[in-house]
Amino acid sequence: MGFDRRNLPDAVGYYESEGLKLTGRGKWRTTECKFHGGSDSMRINTESGAFACMAGCGARGGDVLAYHMAQHGLEFVEAAKALDAWIDDGRPATQHKPAPLSPRQALEVLAVEANLVAIAAGNVAHGVVLSQVDLCRVLTASGRISRLVEVFA
Repeated sequence: MGFDRRNLPDAVGYYESEGLKLTGRGKWRTTECKFHGGSDSMRINTESGAFACMAGCGARGGDVLAYHMAQHGLEFVEAAKALDAWIDDGRPATQHKPAPLSPRQALEVLAVEANLVAIAAGNVAHGVVLSQVDLCRVLTASGRISRLVEVFA
């Protein structure tokens, strides 16, 4: 099984099927931003499917798959299947132990734990002695980071 980018839908057709009206001429067209509700702040590339909100809500991506993932809250494989871009090659699927978190959730945990470890390291570098509670929390963070590496690396 695998992703085949060639099976992604045409950008203009996809965005119109999502209820967006593309206006303007040229490769980049204007439409509303469904992420924050802006009436004309989203730009869509009609060739690649890339999108970017110009109003500062941060919505952006490189193709219709990225848009579909963001708009519908799907992970990569789910979105690829929904867009008929996931190909079943006839081989049995490899059995993997399911990850305890989605990749997105894992990145969120990693960000929090790495931030905590960095702050503790900065404190130690400035001569602050960590309390027993703080030291235990840093060790817990380190363990969580190590576990995420085991699962996702």
